Amino acid sequence: MHPSSYYIDLESRYGAHNYHPIEAVIESASGCEMWDVEGKKYFDFLSGYSAINQGHCHPRIIKALQEQAAVLTLTSRAFYNNKLGEYQKFITSLLGFDKMLPMNTGAEGVETAIKLARRWAYAVKGIPENKAKIIVCSENFHGRTSTIISFSTDPSSFSQFGPFMPGFEVIPYNDLKALEEKLMDKHVAAFLFEPIQGEAGILVPDEGYLSGARRLCTAANVLMIADEIQTGLCRTGKMLCCDHENVKPDVLILGKALSGGTIPISAILANDEVMLTIKPGEHGSTFGGNPMASVVATVSLQVLIDENMAENAAQMGHLFREGLHKINSPYIKTIRGKGLMNAIVIDHPNKDAAWRLCERFKENGLLAKPTHGDKIRFAPPLMINESQLREALEIIEHSLPVLEQC
Repeated sequence: MHPSSYYIDLESRYGAHNYHPIEAVIESASGCEMWDVEGKKYFDFLSGYSAINQGHCHPRIIKALQEQAAVLTLTSRAFYNNKLGEYQKFITSLLGFDKMLPMNTGAEGVETAIKLARRWAYAVKGIPENKAKIIVCSENFHGRTSTIISFSTDPSSFSQFGPFMPGFEVIPYNDLKALEEKLMDKHVAAFLFEPIQGEAGILVPDEGYLSGARRLCTAANVLMIADEIQTGLCRTGKMLCCDHENVKPDVLILGKALSGGTIPISAILANDEVMLTIKPGEHGSTFGGNPMASVVATVSLQVLIDENMAENAAQMGHLFREGLHKINSPYIKTIRGKGLMNAIVIDHPNKDAAWRLCERFKENGLLAKPTHGDKIRFAPPLMINESQLREALEIIEHSLPVLEQC
């Protein structure tokens, strides 16, 4: 049996069928390149959904992980450890918040932000118990927990998973008027949003949307919660996507690249008025804030800064979109993005055209994945250089003729 087929069959036989992967079985990776079990090389243009901003197996991150793993991995929060406080001081100083609460996955970060917003609503704003509302946007993707899918507008996320949690109201994305109208309700506690909607296909809002939302939330005494799990940590050409409009949210959610693609690490940042509404015993995580994660996250952040990855993302993103426009394919309906968070929309009568194109990308040495049928995201690690980027653009151009055969 072909080695790839062997591993694919193992997953199919013994694993849940909750993913439909591109059929490349990866064995090793470095920087922005990956190799499969047959030794074929690929450019990684997904980056673990932006978890690998620093590049695969970054030597400084791996070194920190290995050194800490040999000494102490977990104490739980029942005791102090000598790494968490240093990490909290570093990240709060870097991003300008009073406090940080550590968790593991991005979805846990979102759940924590929701709990913080509700507690703040009752303890500080004075909303009557169990009346707090959180405004969210259509086409959102914040995770897959039972609470989060309660406010999803994607049937594949919520269909036949009910009953759902109340307390959320959905408005159109990139619509300040709709937000302003909802904020007239005195029971609104927070506005939860993605600065760029990733899973929806890299939907970039109009310039002024983030600053306008900040102004409206401040006027209404409502918490602005930015989910920067995918958009943050230099992905869009700034440390945070909100930085493009000099906006500071009341609650910031980070994850994915906080670990450099090694272990699950997420963080929720807020100032004291919000964060200190949760008291001991009221929220926690066994693995959240473990010493290994604390060391890895600190080094992962430092790598982004030391290697100017925000600047490189901005420059390479501009070159990439420019290169896509030069391809001038009749099948590319839309090109959009910011920094190295980009997408194309495929215009083709065959609903499987984007999938077929990604399969051809794979054959030609580039790995990407469709979302919502006709959209393909392109998000390579942020250390990609111009030579690699131009080679990837050539692969994309040479793969497009497959659409003539669909």
